[in-house]
Amino acid sequence: QVQLVESGGGVVQAGGSLTVSCAASGSIFKPNVMGWYRQAPTKQRELVATMTSGSGTNYAESVKGRFTISRDNAKNMVYLQMNSLKPEDTAVYYCKLQQGAVYWGQGTQVTVSS
Repeated sequence: QVQLVESGGGVVQAGGSLTVSCAASGSIFKPNVMGWYRQAPTKQRELVATMTSGSGTNYAESVKGRFTISRDNAKNMVYLQMNSLKPEDTAVYYCKLQQGAVYWGQGTQVTVSS
C-alpha cells in the first residue's frame, strides 16, 4: 500500500512564498511520476507541476516562472516551492504519485490573501 502525506500549507500574503512537501511511503517503484495538483472551490482539479523519477518536469502555464518542483528520490519526497503567490493560487494542493496505479494525498490548503 502507498501513502502520500502533504504538509506545509498555510496562509500567505500575495507576493509571498510558501513550500509544500509530500512524503510517499509504502511500495514505491521507479520509474514513476510525482506531482502536484490543486483544486479551488467550485473548480475542477488541475495540474500544477509534475516531475518524473528521471527529473523531467512539466508545469502549468499559470505557474511557470513562479513555482519550482523538486524531488528527493532517496527519501521519496516531492516539494513545490511557490513564489510570487497570487490570490488565484488559493486552493487545496494535492500530491499525486503515478506508477501504474495512481495515488493521491489528502491535500493541504494554501490560501493567498490580497
